[in-house]
Amino acid sequence: MYGGCICRHSYTPPRSPTGVTRDAQGRSALRMAMQTREQHIRRDKATSNICTAQALLANIAAMYAVYHGPEGLKRIATRVNGLTAILADGAQKLGLTVPTGHFFDTITVGVNNADAVLKTALEHGMNLRKLDDGHVGISLDETTTLDDVDVLLAVLNGGKAAGFTAASLAASVCVLVCLCWCVCVLRGGVIVRHSVFLVVTVVVCKSVHMQVFT
Repeated sequence: MYGGCICRHSYTPPRSPTGVTRDAQGRSALRMAMQTREQHIRRDKATSNICTAQALLANIAAMYAVYHGPEGLKRIATRVNGLTAILADGAQKLGLTVPTGHFFDTITVGVNNADAVLKTALEHGMNLRKLDDGHVGISLDETTTLDDVDVLLAVLNGGKAAGFTAASLAASVCVLVCLCWCVCVLRGGVIVRHSVFLVVTVVVCKSVHMQVFT
């Protein structure tokens, strides 16, 4: 698709050429032929979709903090770190190495064959990171459960259940959690103490409480 005009009108025509194509189902469809959304707008008038996406992430993070509040964030972080410590301890009990000195939610595990471990993980619906032929990276989050850790230990054990459970290792976590963080990086001050986090958290918690128990 081509078009032209004299110089003084160069900013007048719409510069978002649209072409005809076919979608994944073979149906006729229209698409932006030359550029992504809003890239034809001059910078001083543009609201880029990239900036929009960044603002969305910032808003999600802010509302997450508002919803859970300072104590909730600490509780979530402690739980995630505890599960990661259980995984690290379990991996070592399986005879594997965990070279990660200080960790929060991610550890590196030394394995005999990283490709084989990744294949077994995919068979169990888990996605691990291959660092090299002898190491894999594993990250946990707030959705991880003790059952998930049991599955991860089985994956690291060649697909066979370990001779212990994640729950049986939980007693040692209180010691491990203290050791997995270097004192120099621990934050001692208060977090999210602005009134918006404290007041809104109370309102949200009361609302959720009413929904659950009524």
